[in-house]
Amino acid sequence: MNYDLVIVGGGLAGNCLALALKNSGLKIAIVEAQEREILQTAAIGDRALALAAGTVDALKMLNLWQEIEHAATSIKQIHISDKGHFGKTRLSAETENVEALGYVITARDLETHIANQVLISENITLYCPARVVGLMADENAMFMSLKYHDESLNITAKLVVGADGGQSSVRQLLNIEQHFSDYGQTALVTTVTATRPHQNIAYERFTSSGPLALLPISTHDCAVVWTRKTHEAESLICDSETDFIEQLQECFGWRLGELKLSAPRRAFPLSLIRAESMISQRAVIIGNAAHQLHPVAGQGFNLGLRDVMVLAEMLQTQNETGDIGSTEFLKHFSRIRQMDLSRTIHFTNAIVHIFSNEWLALALARNIGLALLDMLPFAKTALARQAMGL
Repeated sequence: MNYDLVIVGGGLAGNCLALALKNSGLKIAIVEAQEREILQTAAIGDRALALAAGTVDALKMLNLWQEIEHAATSIKQIHISDKGHFGKTRLSAETENVEALGYVITARDLETHIANQVLISENITLYCPARVVGLMADENAMFMSLKYHDESLNITAKLVVGADGGQSSVRQLLNIEQHFSDYGQTALVTTVTATRPHQNIAYERFTSSGPLALLPISTHDCAVVWTRKTHEAESLICDSETDFIEQLQECFGWRLGELKLSAPRRAFPLSLIRAESMISQRAVIIGNAAHQLHPVAGQGFNLGLRDVMVLAEMLQTQNETGDIGSTEFLKHFSRIRQMDLSRTIHFTNAIVHIFSNEWLALALARNIGLALLDMLPFAKTALARQAMGL
């Protein structure tokens, strides 16, 4: 079979790209390795996604937001503090003249709805379960070897997009190297129920072991993303629920009253990973296949969706005038994405290193900074716009 565009990976990034281009006139296929039933029960689907305001705008453009808005909880305020120190700052949707600074939704709710839209789209062919076992490009096309339902299948594409996550088979088959930095931290993910309503406030609390985020979901429930040093996280995941909550309560405080666990605990090791290149001959990688960030600023999916939206817009224009897999086109896309990628990665990385540090001088400087930030409207607006992905 011959296609214009083959997207490897039927997750959030890959499916959103296909939906963005479903009316473009391009002949599109998606190759997904995992059967849908497996994806719907995977532990990673439990994680909460913080959707920046810019991401919500993109989902509206894709006609996706209207059907999932009911499953999302708005963030009206963000409260930032440093455990054991005086520094605090608060960001407000009202102050920034926006309806919300962002929204929180479970990955499974978002993934399920987007996957359903792909299934009912007549212009998208889905190969699932299927995995890529070989790639070879020439001047005119990319030749792909698939293992599809235990059978071998060969297809071609003008362009292949790798949107197949952190262990991307496309990236590996293209021999694109990665820059890897281990934070020595693990994210503990769960849900808690509080005795006091959260009032649509998201809390980001920095500690010497890593940041703790409580994100609003239902009236009294909050999604927890608790970053700890790896050996501490291993101990916490094995502790009893009582011991776990006791330590979480000590770390967060009593702003929301008493906390109780209401979901299983999951653990995810953290590292900063960035591909050496986003492009190869007739191929491009996006989303987690190209970059994986620390969750401290909640920018992972938001950054990946910006990859998607920029690529979709450029592909529609290029399809009208030239070859969507040309080297010049792919280099142009890569150049356009570099500023956003670098800025977001450096912003996230700096927060991790500045706030996961108890060196006295640095602790004093960052708390003075937080206190000043709370008094400087223009600085708070700049931070809010970064958080909102604008």
